[in-house]
Amino acid sequence: MIVGRMLALRAVAANETARNVLMSKLEKGQSGAGFSATDAPADRVATRAVELFGLEASADMIKTELTGLGNAEVAGMSRGLRLLDLVGMIAPLLGLLGTVLGMIQSFRSLELAEGSANASILAGGIWQALLTTAAGLIVAIPALIGASYLSGRVEAGTLQIERVISRATLAMARKNPRGSGE
Repeated sequence: MIVGRMLALRAVAANETARNVLMSKLEKGQSGAGFSATDAPADRVATRAVELFGLEASADMIKTELTGLGNAEVAGMSRGLRLLDLVGMIAPLLGLLGTVLGMIQSFRSLELAEGSANASILAGGIWQALLTTAAGLIVAIPALIGASYLSGRVEAGTLQIERVISRATLAMARKNPRGSGE
């Protein structure tokens, strides 16, 4: 899951220079022709901004339309992150549960041996306790690292989208100061 999301989010910051050139053109009232979009979410928002500029949409309409599209893009980028966070939080708890169950098993075995304690009686339960603790940590650590990394990628993509929306809205407001598109 982590690798799949990394691949899906690899392009979030791509094409920033071309997008900045496009936004500068729009701010100067020029056409957005010639912009070659990549698979970056901000590029999809920028492409829609160019379409709306061609339709002479109002600044309010552009802001509303691009904000809705931007929210959808952010939701798409965030897909699966809550699950990773949840796995990272629950895995150590499951390991702890295994530890408690292993210790219960050890003490139960000790009780059944009626006090004649030897290492082999306790070893099975302690082994289970340590194994489940390690397994919980082996799952939790990569899940939390992956979730943190991917959250950073989503934040970078969100920032790119917000910049496009802000600059496109400002560009149209400058082009049509009335803001109504009439």
